[in-house]
Amino acid sequence: MIVTLIGPDRPGLVSVVATRAQRAGANWMESRMAQLAGQFAGIVRLEVDSDAVEQLEAALRGLEAEGLHLTIERGREVAEPSIRRVRLNLTGHDHPGIVRDISGVLLRHGISIDGLETGCEPAPMSGHPVFRAEADLAVPASADLHTLQDDLEALANELMVDFDLHDAAHREPPNRSNAATGR
Repeated sequence: MIVTLIGPDRPGLVSVVATRAQRAGANWMESRMAQLAGQFAGIVRLEVDSDAVEQLEAALRGLEAEGLHLTIERGREVAEPSIRRVRLNLTGHDHPGIVRDISGVLLRHGISIDGLETGCEPAPMSGHPVFRAEADLAVPASADLHTLQDDLEALANELMVDFDLHDAAHREPPNRSNAATGR
C-alpha cells in the first residue's frame, strides 16, 4: 500500500502514522518525508496482509480528522527490467527551468528518476541563490552512458551548472569503456 500524506507539520506526526500502521498489522517498508513551508509531506510504502487492508485503510483515514490529506493506493509487484543505479548531483546559479531541462535530457535517454531532492540556498560569498539537486536514476542497460554524459555536459554549459554523474553504489563516474554496454 502506498500512502501520501500532506498537512500542517507538528511533532509526533510520523509516530502517529507508524502506530496506526503497526496496530493494523502493517510493516513500514520505505518512506520519503519532508517539511516544506510549514507543511508535512510524506509518502510511505506499507506491506500488509490482504485480509488487513481494509483495517489499515480505515485506521489511516482517521488521520484526516486531524488535518492530514491522504491518498491511498494499493501497490503491486512490478518486475524490474535490467537497470543500473546512477546518482546525479547538480549545483549552480538558480534560475527557472533547471529541473525541466535536466529531466528532459533524462527522458530522451529513457532514464527514470527514482528519487529527487532539490533545494535552493544563498551562496556563501555573494548571497545569490544556488540551486542543488540530487537524483537517483534508474538507467536501462541499453542506455549509452557516454552519450548521456555528453548531453548533460552540453546542457550544464548552457545552464551554467556543475554536475557529477556516478554509480550509486560506488560514488565514481561511470566507466566510459563500459558506458556503451551499460555494465
